[in-house]
Amino acid sequence: MKTLIQFISETQHDFPYATGELSRLLNDIGIAAKIVNREVNKAGLSHIMGLSGQVNVQGEEQKKLDVFANEQFISALRYGGQCCALASEENDEIIIFDNEISRRGKYVVAIDPLDGSSNIEVNVSIGTVFSIYRRISKPGEAATEEDLLQPGTSMIAAGYVIYGSSTMLVYTTGYGVNGFTYDPSVGLFLLSHPNMKIPAAGNIYSINEANYIYFPEGVKQYLQYCQEDDKASGRPYTTRYIGSLVADFHRNLIRGGIYIYPGTAKNPAGKLRLLYECNPIAFIAEQAGGKASDGFRRIMEIKPEHIHQRSPFFVGSTSMVDKAEESMLTYSGDFRNKH
Repeated sequence: MKTLIQFISETQHDFPYATGELSRLLNDIGIAAKIVNREVNKAGLSHIMGLSGQVNVQGEEQKKLDVFANEQFISALRYGGQCCALASEENDEIIIFDNEISRRGKYVVAIDPLDGSSNIEVNVSIGTVFSIYRRISKPGEAATEEDLLQPGTSMIAAGYVIYGSSTMLVYTTGYGVNGFTYDPSVGLFLLSHPNMKIPAAGNIYSINEANYIYFPEGVKQYLQYCQEDDKASGRPYTTRYIGSLVADFHRNLIRGGIYIYPGTAKNPAGKLRLLYECNPIAFIAEQAGGKASDGFRRIMEIKPEHIHQRSPFFVGSTSMVDKAEESMLTYSGDFRNKH
């Protein structure tokens, strides 16, 4: 079977300006993912479960594995030399790799090192999400925050790693989506899911319905539509919600469905971060034939104003996202100006 490195090398010609740096950067991310995978798989044995005693910029208590994963990706990207700056969910400000080699790096990375970490103790799938941009500042100089504050349409690559019953790395460079399963016996990611496509329609909706009373009317109406008994259109749909963006999206990517994390009366801008959660998942969804929206507009066209900016998120099978957008426009048009 084809390895991740072989596949990246063979498809490098997709980039007329590529000279190997992007391939090495993706390889650096893959190496860090292997190390995180090792710790995730033995978390119950290695005293790495539980809280670290620290709080991140979101006001969330960090798990020990959050901190460990963040350190591994920072280290891999710092010493790889292809990345000049990094934005992480776990750090208030961007991390600038200000050494002679990294200052010449062409790329910046935005990452959620361990998505869904609240599920660690109960042995539920968690993941890593990342997006890669070409820097806009001059190579040879220190990177700036503006290098990361680019709309999703400027992404050149994005991916996620899901640590579950098997560990998979799924990524796109704008030429389709491919999935690689980690074989621990040889220490390699092997191509297992070439040219992944999300079904145009599905029968799964993923949302935390415990927040129903706070949802905008458009989301409430869409949920009622999902729950209606209409055998001709395959409804009622099935609800499946894991509480880890990577795990919920990965299931829907394969089976067809929609994931929704809307803005609410309490949090009009939602809770997911645009730069390193919504944008990379949106890029993958679109490349797989799906759609991603904030309920009214294409996620990837939103210009971020700060690195931890939040956004409502609707992503999945195109027909399902279209229907959700229609419901939002009809019943929650006034909500558009609240986030």
